[in-house]
Formats: sequence, structure tokens, C-alpha cells
Amino acid sequence: MSGPAEPPLEEPPPAAPAGGGAVARNTAIFAIATGVSRIAGLAREIVAASYFGTGGPASAFTIAFQVPNLVANLFANAALSAAFVPVFTDLLQQGRRKEAFRLASTMFWIMLIVLGAVTAVFILGASVIMPLFTGPTFSSGLDALTVSLAQILSPVVLLLGLTGLLVGILQSYDHFTIPAISPAVWNIVIIILLVVLRPHFHGGVENGNQLHAYAIAILVATVVQFSMAFGALGRIDFRLQFAIDWHDPRVKQVFLLMLPVTIGLGIVNLDQLINSVFGTLVNKEAPRAIDNAFRIYMLPQGVFSVAVATVLFPTLSRMASRRDTAAMRRAVGIGMRQINLLLIPAAAFILVLSTPIVRLVFQRGQFGVRSTELVSLALFWFAFSLPFGGLNLLLTRTFFAVQRPWIPTRLAGINIIVDIVVSIGLYKPLGIAGLIIGTVAANAVMTALQLKRLRAGFNGRLEGAQTLMITARITLASALLAGVSWGVWKLLETALGASLPAQVISMAGAAAAGLFVYARAVLVMSIPEAHQVSRLVRAQLGRP
Repeated sequence: MSGPAEPPLEEPPPAAPAGGGAVARNTAIFAIATGVSRIAGLAREIVAASYFGTGGPASAFTIAFQVPNLVANLFANAALSAAFVPVFTDLLQQGRRKEAFRLASTMFWIMLIVLGAVTAVFILGASVIMPLFTGPTFSSGLDALTVSLAQILSPVVLLLGLTGLLVGILQSYDHFTIPAISPAVWNIVIIILLVVLRPHFHGGVENGNQLHAYAIAILVATVVQFSMAFGALGRIDFRLQFAIDWHDPRVKQVFLLMLPVTIGLGIVNLDQLINSVFGTLVNKEAPRAIDNAFRIYMLPQGVFSVAVATVLFPTLSRMASRRDTAAMRRAVGIGMRQINLLLIPAAAFILVLSTPIVRLVFQRGQFGVRSTELVSLALFWFAFSLPFGGLNLLLTRTFFAVQRPWIPTRLAGINIIVDIVVSIGLYKPLGIAGLIIGTVAANAVMTALQLKRLRAGFNGRLEGAQTLMITARITLASALLAGVSWGVWKLLETALGASLPAQVISMAGAAAAGLFVYARAVLVMSIPEAHQVSRLVRAQLGRP
């Protein structure tokens, strides 16, 4: 049993943002910061691609990083944050700040012990664990490289887990800035260290020895990211207590929530690992090629859908705590339409210009024409998954906010099965394309099932008719964007050629023309979320 409730403190708990305008404003702020982080991440991938290309050693690094990163995201980082925030926020809403901070401290030390042990197992058992994720196209040398890289990268399990807890605390207080910019710092640190350390590792691209510099850079950058989150706690006057309250029933509550959240929030990462593992059955270049395409895919995904879901999650948790169903329904509807407004046109742009995008971003150094062909093929099919992935993130977070995580967990199991079945059926005849089609099919099924279940939970009402009507308008406007963008790119590419400056001008012109047409179209079609964004932009520019 828990002790008696403490009286409310003089400092009130954080207030929930109100209305669609506040959500749009917070989303825009977070999106800008996250956008900078994603661009920095893309810059990191550009540097790495120019050094290592898409060969076997690069694929070995991809798998060596994805396995511990998956564990961190499943069992610690995102899962812990999503399970912890509703419980922590509920205590703050009740004015029980001291109990909330004691819970956070207990969770910190438990995660340190548990994830420290998991990290040790990965380091000591890497030679047994990692070959389970490589296929027949990997030689014994590539397997050995995968093992050594995984041993260096394994501590990110512990570091990301603790960072996830700290980020959950900050987001409960609506402090989104540090969580949003720290990934940018993470990427910048990696770029600097990779450039500095790589020459100190001898050997060419073929033996992969220089990839150890990349692994060390990631480890150091993850330490920096943790330090930034820890330092930001001073803004809310949080003090870590050196004690573990084993009798706190909320600790058990968090871990019970984590169990289903582990599966629910790990879908993106698990899909990614599934693609890489099956990619080793296609050829040794496939895992890295798919990962490169995924990085471009995650740029709009991270800037838009992650921003919307992250900003709404604490708000939805507070609404759930107050049992304000009408407000939750409205917030979810706004979030869905905002995601569609931003991700459907992004998907259309990528569909028609996947090859020019990959050529501009990656094709230099060790990344040649062959690599561009493989990555652009994967990117083309990833584009179909953009809106579904964004909606799934928001809908899953909604279930977590009302502390009903087993619902998306069961649906996530269906998602994984669909992904594996489709991938197995299509990887032989279609290669890389078949693997990504499996991801698209799984995300589409997940979206449909989550919408159906959530609609039932809201007594059959989820602003579905309004969202469907607006989505149809957005799709029409996105088709206009795609046609204009491709036409402008083709004209400029024909006139200017394929030099790097010409590629930049062609893509910038295509993006600007497409965006202009799309913006005018959605405003003319009277899409409310588009007008919210327009008012926000005008306010930031000082216009009436």
C-alpha cells in the first residue's frame, strides 16, 4: 500500500496546452528543433556513406548498431518514457511532486542496474549473439567485424535507457527543447569524431577497420546526449535521490506498462532490423542500402509526426487523468490531420524524385551509381509508408496516454507477422523492394486496426468523417505537388546538367514550386489545419 497523499505544493503542476492553435505552436517549435537534429543526422549519414559506401563492411556496421539500439528502444528508451510519463504526470496533476521525484529516482537506479547487466551480457556474448542476425551472404570476416563493432556499441543500451527516463521527466513538464536539440548535438559530435579518428585506423574500405572509429564516435556522442538531459533537470529543480523505494507500487505500475509498450513502440526499430536481417538474404549490400533509405525516410517522419506525437503525448496524458474524453478526441483528430497535412505531400515528393534525392544526398566518394540504384529503390517504396508510420506513432501514444498499452501491443504482434510474411513472400522475386513492401503493408494494417479500436473506445466517434474529407483534399493537393515538382525538376535538370550545384538548384526549385502549389491548394480548399499553420507563420513573421 502507498502512504497517505501529500498536500499540494505551492507550485502548481504544468498546465496542458489548450486547443489546436497551442498544439500547432508547440508542434512547430518542436518540429524546428527536431528538423535541425534530423538534418544533422542526415549530414552524419552523408559523411559515413562517402567513407564506407554500401558494401559488406557497412552492412556489418548497420546490423551491429541496430541490434543494441533495438534493445535500448524496446526495453528502455522509448518504452520506458512512454510507460513512465503517464504515471509521473498523474502524480504531478495531483500535486504530489515529492512522490513523483522519488519514483523517478527509484526508476533511475533500477534501470542502471538492469541495463548495466544487459550491456555486460551483450559485450561478453557478442560472438554468439551477433551471428544470429547475419545471413549466408556474410563471410566469416564480416561476422567477426559485426561482433567487434557490437561490443563497442553495446553500452548505448544503458546510456539510451537512462536518457529515455530523463527525457520523460522533462517532457512531463513540457520541456521539449533539450530533448529536441540533443540529437543534433549527438550527430555533430559523431561527425567531428569520425573525421578526426578515422585516419588513425589503418586499412581500406574492404576490411572495415575504419568503421571502429564510427562506433567509438557514436558511443562518445551518446554519453554527451545523456549529460545534456541530466543537466537540463536543473530547470525543474529535480534532484536525484540516492535511494531505491522498492515498496512504491508505482514502480510496479511503470514496469507493467512497459511490458506491452516494449512491443508497441519498438515496431519501427523492429521493422528496420527485420529488413536488415532479410536483406542479408538478398545480398551483402542490402542492409546498408535499406538503412540509408530509411534515414531519408525518417527526415520528414521525425520532423513532423514525431513532433506532433511528442507534443501531444503529455497533453493527452493530462486529459486522460482528468477523464476529458471530448478534449482527447478533439486533440487526436487534430493530430491525425496535422500528420496527414505534412506527410502525404512529403510522400508524394519522394515518390516522384527518389533517385534525384538519393543522388544529391549520397552519391560521392565510396557511394557510387550502384549504391544510388539500391537506395533509391528502397526509398521509393518507403514513401508509401510515411503517412501510415506517422499515424501509428500518434495512435499508439494515445493508447499509452490512457494506460491501455495492451491494445496496441496485440495489434503490433499482427504488424510483425504481416511484415515477416510479406517479406518472406516477396524478397526472392522483388529483392529490396519486396522487403520494404512488407513494411508498408504492416504499417497500413496497423493503422486500420488502431483506428478501429480507438474509435470503439471513443463511443464510435473520432472525427473520422472530417478527417477523411480533409485527407482526400490533402491527397489531391499532394498530387498537384508531385506533378509540379517533377516537371520543374525535369526542366531544370535538362537545362543545367548533373553537376552538384545544378542538382542543388534543380531539387530546390522543384521543392519550392511544389510547396507553393501545395500551400495555395490546401488554403483554397479551406483545410483548418493549413490555416492554423498559415496563421502561425504569419505571427512569427510579424504579419497580421
